[in-house]
Amino acid sequence: MAQATRNNRKPAIAVTRTDNERLWRLAEAFVDRNPAVAEELLAELDRAKVVEDGRLAVDVVRMGSSLRFTSDLGEDREVTLVFPGEADIAEGKIPVLTPIGVALIGLSPGQSIDWTARDGRTHRLTVVSVEAPAAQVASAPVSPELRTAS
Repeated sequence: MAQATRNNRKPAIAVTRTDNERLWRLAEAFVDRNPAVAEELLAELDRAKVVEDGRLAVDVVRMGSSLRFTSDLGEDREVTLVFPGEADIAEGKIPVLTPIGVALIGLSPGQSIDWTARDGRTHRLTVVSVEAPAAQVASAPVSPELRTAS
């Protein structure tokens, strides 16, 4: 699976068709309020492989996924990726319309990506594990060839 490299090459990512459509609309709606993050989300969606719902492996970060990641800041966090209205930082529910939320979408365990914090500094995170939303687990593919876009 592709890894981000020191030359800032981003890893291959995949998103479901439903997430892709909802996230495009969300980013376009927020472009006036938060242009930097909205544009970054649009760029990530533009480069992502879009797959049919139910065809994305359970260990690919999608909306509603619970995951664990580590970072170059020494963090080891467990979070759930959510839409802005569902965000609750105290409960580990981070919105997709944040720099770290945008960075996480579409990644699989072992993949790393650089992201730019609001203070302008670049950091690296690595996904350790991913659990699909409960509704996705029941219909998730188990075939290894359906893993991701790489």
